[in-house]
This record gives sequence, structure tokens and C-alpha cells, in this order.
Amino acid sequence: MTDKRRQKPIARSAARLGAVQALYQMDIGGTDVGETLAQFSSRVIGDDFDDGQCGEADYRHLKDVVDGVVREQSTIDPSVDRILDKSWPLHRLDATVRAILRAGAYELMFMDKVPARVAISEYVDVASAFFGSDEPNFVNGVLDRLARDRRPEEFAA
Repeated sequence: MTDKRRQKPIARSAARLGAVQALYQMDIGGTDVGETLAQFSSRVIGDDFDDGQCGEADYRHLKDVVDGVVREQSTIDPSVDRILDKSWPLHRLDATVRAILRAGAYELMFMDKVPARVAISEYVDVASAFFGSDEPNFVNGVLDRLARDRRPEEFAA
């Protein structure tokens, strides 16, 4: 197996982390998608991720997720809200958790080539990079339910 093939999952993990950071930045800072993606394309992401270096991100995947969340947000948010407690809709959640759920939901709803279990696991890892155990467990529960609703065939025994 070539080094390039071995690095792809790490590059995808870094892309997911970067996508969440970009979505957070857009949500909190009010920057537009073009400006935010330009910032991310010009830097090399090498932040610590899950007790190691995440390495350089797969920028194409990062861009696909960020663009997709922005484009499909009017579909994603209500789908996630249906899973959440009515007293805590998506807009009331922590901005980082909101960004993680939107990115994960986008992959589950619109990127059929990404296996559901992979997307869930990856975004739980992203949540773990930012939080203790409660938020990653919460992210896992929400994305798992969304995945089972959207892709039941992947969970059939």
C-alpha cells in the first residue's frame, strides 16, 4: 500500500476538523463562505487532533462539506431539530456542537459514498477534540439516529 493511500483517512479527518472550524468561524464571526474557505486554503492544517498530528487536510473534502452545509442548511437544520429535544433546538446549542452536527448531518444526508458509521465516528472524534465525554456522546446519539432514519439499509442486521 502506498503512503498516499495510507494518509487519506488522516487527511479526511483533518478536513472534517477544518470544516467544523470553518463553519464555527462563519457562525460566530459572520464571515461568508468564500472568505472563510480562502483562509483555510491558504494555511496548512497541522493542529493536534486526538493526541497526534492530524496533518494536512484534504481541502476538497473540507470545501465540499462547508459548501454543502451552507447550500443545504435549510434542509439540514430541520432534520436535526426533529431529533433534538423541542426545548433545545439546534440554534440553542453551543456553536461548536452546532457546527459538528451540521457537518456530520451533511455527510449523512448528501454524501452517500461516505459510510454512515465512518461519518458518525469521525464527527464523534472531532467532538472529542473540543470537549469531554458529554458532547461526544450527544453528537454520537444525534448522528446515529439521523443515520438510522436516513440510511436504514446500512444498519440492517
